[in-house]
Amino acid sequence: MAEAKTSTKKKQRRSVPTGQLHVQATFNNTIVTFADTKGNVLATSSAGACGFRGSKKGTAYASQIAAEKAAEAAKSGYGLSAVDVFVKGVGLGRDAAIRALGNFDITVNSIKDVTGVPHGGTRPRKARRA
Repeated sequence: MAEAKTSTKKKQRRSVPTGQLHVQATFNNTIVTFADTKGNVLATSSAGACGFRGSKKGTAYASQIAAEKAAEAAKSGYGLSAVDVFVKGVGLGRDAAIRALGNFDITVNSIKDVTGVPHGGTRPRKARRA
């Protein structure tokens, strides 16, 4: 009886020295995502995924914890050392997520605000008659 040979080659994690950090900070939650330069996601975390619930998810401290968790995964798994930061939203976690990178020796090359701004927007509500 012939034995079937199976390939047990371990998939090597690719090295990504530079990448992008996307921070979406709303009033209710903060989502932190590390990606490579093409936009492929490397690591992600959010305040809700870190155990914060309810109104605590929108705090700056929750954002800092989420950024640290995602940074640890990106640094150890892919060797990320420099990022371009893209911030979206108006929540409290905007600055805290970026400051948390200092603990992981990740260099911030640039910070860009990509918050959506309506041009004209939707039709306003009818005037209230009292």
